[in-house]
Amino acid sequence: MEENQVQSRSNTSTVWQVVGRLITAAIVLAITAFFTPGFQINNIWTLAAAAIVLTVIDFLITKFTGLHASAFGKGFVGFVLAAVVLYVTQYFVAGYTISWMAAIVGALVYGVVDYFLPGEA
Repeated sequence: MEENQVQSRSNTSTVWQVVGRLITAAIVLAITAFFTPGFQINNIWTLAAAAIVLTVIDFLITKFTGLHASAFGKGFVGFVLAAVVLYVTQYFVAGYTISWMAAIVGALVYGVVDYFLPGEA
């Protein structure tokens, strides 16, 4: 009986971790779009969809390559990967537009904002 309770708490904890990551990604993305010229997100629903797409793309990249799309912590490769992920997201989300230059600047801003927001250690 106790194993079921532990498993239930573990599943609940995992769900809240995913929700927390999505909320954090949306906040970081909104701040990044605000401070990056050439980066536009039309509304809150576009922001939510973009956060989900960014999280899924980052998860898939991490799963298959072991690299994390983070401007800080993974050096130049992480920075370039973050810029590419920001740019590619526009092909999956309507109302999300970004230029290549904005993706490069946005990766830097995203990395700085993500560094200062509390998250996983």
